[in-house]
Amino acid sequence: CHRCKSTSASAPTDTSKIHYEKFWLYRHCSSVQQRDQQAQKAGQLFSGLLAMNVVFLGSAFISSMIFNKVAITLADVWILLSILKVLCLFWIIYYLLGTSRQPHAVLYRDSHAGAIWIRGSVLLFGSCSILLNVFQIGYSTILIHCKSRVEIVFPSIGILFICTQAYFLWHHSKDCIQVQHNFTRCGLMVTIATNLLLWLLAVTNDTLHVEIESQLREVERRFAGKAPSSHPHWCNETTLCTCPNMTICKVFQKGYILLYPFNTEYCLVCCSVLYVMWKNVGRRISHHHVPHTKPKFKLQGVVFGPLLGTSAVIIGACVFMMYQIQATSLVPSRQVFVIYYSYYIVLLPLMSVCAVIGTIIHALEKKELDTLKNPTRSLDVVLLMGAALGQIGMSYFSIVALVATDPRELLNSLALSYSVLLIFQNITQNVFVIDGLHRRRVTLPGKDEDTKEEQNREAYSQRRVSVLELGQEIRKASLSYIHTYSHLSWKRRVLREISFFLVLCNIILWVMPTFGAHPIFENGMERSFYGYSTWFVIVNFGLPLGVFYRMHSVGGLLEVYVTA
Repeated sequence: CHRCKSTSASAPTDTSKIHYEKFWLYRHCSSVQQRDQQAQKAGQLFSGLLAMNVVFLGSAFISSMIFNKVAITLADVWILLSILKVLCLFWIIYYLLGTSRQPHAVLYRDSHAGAIWIRGSVLLFGSCSILLNVFQIGYSTILIHCKSRVEIVFPSIGILFICTQAYFLWHHSKDCIQVQHNFTRCGLMVTIATNLLLWLLAVTNDTLHVEIESQLREVERRFAGKAPSSHPHWCNETTLCTCPNMTICKVFQKGYILLYPFNTEYCLVCCSVLYVMWKNVGRRISHHHVPHTKPKFKLQGVVFGPLLGTSAVIIGACVFMMYQIQATSLVPSRQVFVIYYSYYIVLLPLMSVCAVIGTIIHALEKKELDTLKNPTRSLDVVLLMGAALGQIGMSYFSIVALVATDPRELLNSLALSYSVLLIFQNITQNVFVIDGLHRRRVTLPGKDEDTKEEQNREAYSQRRVSVLELGQEIRKASLSYIHTYSHLSWKRRVLREISFFLVLCNIILWVMPTFGAHPIFENGMERSFYGYSTWFVIVNFGLPLGVFYRMHSVGGLLEVYVTA
């Protein structure tokens, strides 16, 4: 079975090993290929309908919990999601131990699917989600006298589900399964639906956040010596279940709030990988679909992009640390918000200009478009467009709130400029990346010479090298770099510089909101305009999509860099 998994997709496949799909509606088709194609469409349709019904059922539960907390409680929603998680666990285990080990089960593997950066994201966000569940279990255990036992069982099942799913996606994200097509499609779709419902619950459920927020307000009230009646009614309701004055309890609270966005991010990433696997069920990859040489990332032909990008990363890291120190205090200063917004107002126009220049160069180039069928690339385009809606939507909500209050005030005007520039930057970057993803890869001049020099360097590294030989090797490497850079056309050189600069900018713009910098929620302007609960839902809907957009943009920009 392991030999079947490792079979190269480019190798010719014996047709006797292919399991053509069958479906009772199309059993009278004259051609085997036609019956297989119709059966594949029917399997996708029925599995999609199954997922749609599961999502609607879960959405109805979650909506009922929001609008009628007496009839449907949060515990009822957790029970439903726990049942779905257990079903997904059974299917994943069956796939790992049964389906994937059948003879000729995985004859093909999609080289474009399951890139290392997205599988690494699954592990990173999965690890953070596990820690989040640990903090939730610890917090509920300390307050067991006023908490339901479901609040301990649900995250415990969640830890097992996250571990199993992460292992499954790491090892099998490239599979083009050729057996048990319909059962595999249904299993994948139920798993996608479960992750979507977990994301929807995370976006809309602010119970624990309100509880922690009320306790922080209670501390501020005591510090200011105010009466309890000056606070919202939910403060008095949640003080009955107050975290005792213990350091470990405060750690659980802070850890939960810090890691909360990672859980929503994990659900979105898993949905994207599982969708590609669902599209690849029964897919047979022909020889011309498989690249003969896998593109490799090499830091050659770029000078200014890394310099400017590194400067943006260093300045952004300083702004982020300054913001984190100031924003965590009870009364954050206005100056830190001014610095934060000013950094974005300088960086976003620069990124937009670079993206526009890159798009113009793409239009000037006479490079052929890649029109081959590629589910991974199609999904990348959809995810870039869809994930950008998170930041664009939040920006428009902010624009309405700021214009309706006082747009001439300094902080409001900076926040308004930030929102407008963010919309423009998302649009221009999407156009540049999507256009670049559809360009054919061009082989660099002098590639054969570079390969020979790499082989020579590997041969040298296998034996002891004297100081003189080491100096010669460094000189050869430098000359090779200069040779490659000078042979690049100016268009491709500029494209590589722009792509690398945008990669580093998107990395720092991913790090800042991921690890706790949320001025759009913490400055209080939009929150006071829309109300706490409404703005909580808007931010928790848009923020994870925005973080996912930055992370996904890095992968797309690296692909543009390699193809240039």
